[in-house]
Amino acid sequence: MILTTIIVLGCLGIIFGIGLAIASKKFHVKVDPKIEQIEKALPGANCGACGFPGCAGYAEAIVKEETEINLCAPGGEEVVHEIAKIMGIKASTKERKIAVIQCQSGGINNTFLKFENKGIETCQAALVLSYGQNLCEYGCLGYNDCVRVCPFDAITVDDNNMRIIDENKCTGCGKCVDACPKDLIQLIPISKKVNVLCKSLDKGKDAKIKCGNKTACIGCGICAKKCPVDAITIENNLAIIDYDKCVVCGICAEVCPTNAIIDKIGIHPQPRIIEEKCIGCTICAKKCPVDAIDGELKKPHKIDEDKCIKCGICVEVCPKDAIVTKKIL
Repeated sequence: MILTTIIVLGCLGIIFGIGLAIASKKFHVKVDPKIEQIEKALPGANCGACGFPGCAGYAEAIVKEETEINLCAPGGEEVVHEIAKIMGIKASTKERKIAVIQCQSGGINNTFLKFENKGIETCQAALVLSYGQNLCEYGCLGYNDCVRVCPFDAITVDDNNMRIIDENKCTGCGKCVDACPKDLIQLIPISKKVNVLCKSLDKGKDAKIKCGNKTACIGCGICAKKCPVDAITIENNLAIIDYDKCVVCGICAEVCPTNAIIDKIGIHPQPRIIEEKCIGCTICAKKCPVDAIDGELKKPHKIDEDKCIKCGICVEVCPKDAIVTKKIL
């Protein structure tokens, strides 16, 4: 009986095997080799920053021409050019975004607490308990959910339990944005180095009282009034920067009375035009957001230093490198 059973099972196995082999050939779906090539070119992080379920899904969408080729944040320009080569199209890159934490509290020494939390030490759990232990209900909870979800170790914690983002490691995948229950993390173009680091909607006096670091935005509106390109508005007692308009001049950070706005650039050197190099193409004058550059066509131009906001746009757009800064000179 045992021998018969073995023979029967063996025959069934052979029959089913032959059936599966025939079915695999008959119902075989040919995979475009470009999908495999693109998937191989992608970093394999499967972070979801592109909006697709993993690198394989993104590669398939690219080949089917259902999406753009420049959505892989971890891959950067190198991957974009590689995919463009595979697809036989022109590469179109876009500026890399990085995560910015819009709060300067949340540390051990710069946060006022309503009570001591002795429960589960995660931001999500703390939020359920009276919307967190911080006196400022809009501030960072400080339990580092963002740190734990970052797949690139781009967020570290200093001695004061403050979260520090490494711009070189951050790929803008957005996992930390999703993990923060207070919506304190925003993805911002890496060149936009002037940021509002506060999300408090409290009125001025209350905001200052509740902020342990004393850097709360008080909605005074000085930054909005001083912005030369109208890139700042005050909404619900909070300054909001429109990065499509912002020229990163840093004036808002200079005038902010509470240091709620920071300028990572720091010193903005004064641009100068080298007359010997200037061909009078007028590109700089057209691009200047405050009309601080003047001159006739095909003649050397001049910068009005009283009007100039030192944004550096003229330096970037000059085709002859005729505009430099005092720092370089």
